[in-house]
Amino acid sequence: MSAEQTSAKGPVAERKHTQRMVHGHTLVDDYAWLREKEDPAVAAYLEAENAYTSAAMAGTEELQKQLYAEMLSHIQERDVSVPFLDGDYWYYSRTEEGKQYETYCRKRGTAEGPTGEEEIVLDLNALAEGESFLSLGTMTVSDDAHLLAYSIDNRGFRQYTLRVKDLRTGEMLPERVERVGSVVWATDSRTLFYTVEDEEQKRQYQLFRHELGRAHTEDALVYEEPDERFNIGAGRTRDDRCIILESASHTTTENRYLPADRPEGVWTLIAPRRDEIEYYVDHRNGRFYIRVNDTGRNFRLVTAPVESPGNEYWEELIPQRDDAMLEEVDLFAGFCAVWERRQGLQHVRVIGFPGEGPELGVEREIAFPEPVYTVHPHVNRTFETGKYRYAYQSLVTPASVFEYDVATAGQVLLKQVPVPGGFERERYASERIFVKAPDGVEVPVSLVWRRDKREPGRNPLWIYGYGSYGYSLQVGFNSNRLSLLDRGLVLAYAHVRGGGDMGKAWHDAGRLMNKRNTFTDFIAVTEALVARGYGGAGRVAAEGGSAGGLLMGAIVNLRPDLYRAIIAHVPFVDVMNTMLDPTLPLTVPEYEEWGDPNEKAAFEYMLSYSPYDNLAAAKYPAMLVKTSLWDSQVMYWEPAKYVAKLLTLKQDDHVLLLHTNMTAGHGGASGRYDYLKEIAMDYAFLLVQLAAV
Repeated sequence: MSAEQTSAKGPVAERKHTQRMVHGHTLVDDYAWLREKEDPAVAAYLEAENAYTSAAMAGTEELQKQLYAEMLSHIQERDVSVPFLDGDYWYYSRTEEGKQYETYCRKRGTAEGPTGEEEIVLDLNALAEGESFLSLGTMTVSDDAHLLAYSIDNRGFRQYTLRVKDLRTGEMLPERVERVGSVVWATDSRTLFYTVEDEEQKRQYQLFRHELGRAHTEDALVYEEPDERFNIGAGRTRDDRCIILESASHTTTENRYLPADRPEGVWTLIAPRRDEIEYYVDHRNGRFYIRVNDTGRNFRLVTAPVESPGNEYWEELIPQRDDAMLEEVDLFAGFCAVWERRQGLQHVRVIGFPGEGPELGVEREIAFPEPVYTVHPHVNRTFETGKYRYAYQSLVTPASVFEYDVATAGQVLLKQVPVPGGFERERYASERIFVKAPDGVEVPVSLVWRRDKREPGRNPLWIYGYGSYGYSLQVGFNSNRLSLLDRGLVLAYAHVRGGGDMGKAWHDAGRLMNKRNTFTDFIAVTEALVARGYGGAGRVAAEGGSAGGLLMGAIVNLRPDLYRAIIAHVPFVDVMNTMLDPTLPLTVPEYEEWGDPNEKAAFEYMLSYSPYDNLAAAKYPAMLVKTSLWDSQVMYWEPAKYVAKLLTLKQDDHVLLLHTNMTAGHGGASGRYDYLKEIAMDYAFLLVQLAAV
């Protein structure tokens, strides 16, 4: 890119007119050439945008350093996770000051606790030497505890390489397989099952059986999924007796099983797939326990004998409820933990098994003390146990691990992540409110602020949203955000439709031909928060990533006047061009979320909100758009094209910045210190734009 191609508002990308006719509509794309990653002009444009962003942010360098120092001060750099027992070992991870990654370790021990010397299972810092990126895909120890199978991505494209390490000697075995997803040991500790992805679509579609010592080219292909909507994954049941192979689209699943001690046996189908029916399988005492949404969207729990697992033999244990989403069932020898979501919040019921049959007995619900929180199962590897671990946190309570005694209902706090640097929980407040959407639906919103900084109607307000795939928006503690709260920002999390916060119906109400609800919900939340005094008009920022980046692109097209600043991470903004290209990763499976644009009605609906296609001559907020060159989920060219086009249309003097991480993928920098620097940049942008510095 030449100097003449840079304007006062940013680098100007060359326009190369292309168009095509689809369903009677002309789609114009003048920046399609940015897809050519190997073209030097593409790299030149991205580097020019990075240089422009650095120049535009130059006045915030001291602020970024200050923010980085603050965030670092709230992290205990040298720390150890809560150990968990698996077989004869207690496993844990630890971090060391100045090191980017975790080290995974273990010690021999008994149920009473660790007794042996530390053994290093896997040191990610050693693996990261000489690498600009490192991501751990999976790691699993063989049943005899002698071998570790793990996978690593050194680029950021979520393409993982399988390796096997002898934990007795530290020696690396010759096994090396590319593009691996799931990895599962058989009980013989000699046989590995692994899935691999299609090179073009990045769809996990084949399952292989591998015997240690043999070349992987000799591995037996066990299963191949022919339907392009489906990915496969494999894992052991909690009692370790079965290996489950799951084929799953966004709305449909199918499962097969194999006894874990018969690696060369025949895989048995549990129940054939039925469109729009999902079921998930675990095993206990010769029976499968199946969470399924065949009688209602929010799932029920049934059981069936292993010998006849088909749906005609299912016996109901927990019925489907319209007011409660059955999210998960954790099975153990003597009890199960039933995870439900009601009114957007998680609830856990612990239910005993009174006898050898599948019937349920005495139950208790674990109580949580705050109005807004996030809770999830912790590591529970022991099947024969009377204890259950869960992890709890809230917007004001740091991540905590509890152990629940099933017999007495007593609880012990095993650890709460320390937050140094002067954090005092009592200085902060959190709240859950509901906001009416345009159609009258009540949308939950979670809020947090610092008590002594609250000035109704005047605070800068930051709103975060996602709203896709049925994913619930987690509202946990993040010590980084103390830097915003301490400067007077009110932080809000909008649980808009399209997510899973209120059950499966909440997802359905924000996908396919209902997708626009996600955007109008978010706008309604913004308007209501300002009207109720949580933030000052003209001091509102919004942030979202990936599908949440689509949300950002849609709201600034619909209501750019509501927002002073927008941060969009790896945003899915080029909806039509991506969804019309079935060769791209994710496209075909995503038809169930966004729609199939080969169908005219779906095409026209998607076109009505696609951010790239609906950019117009208008005044836009200040925007920081971030992407990564090796992103495999949302290709870098989507945000690059979006910024290039927007620059030619915007009628304002607000900054428009594109920053590309040239050595990372969808999640940005992989090292914890490098990631803090990225956050410091985001926060500096926010604080300057919201006049909060």
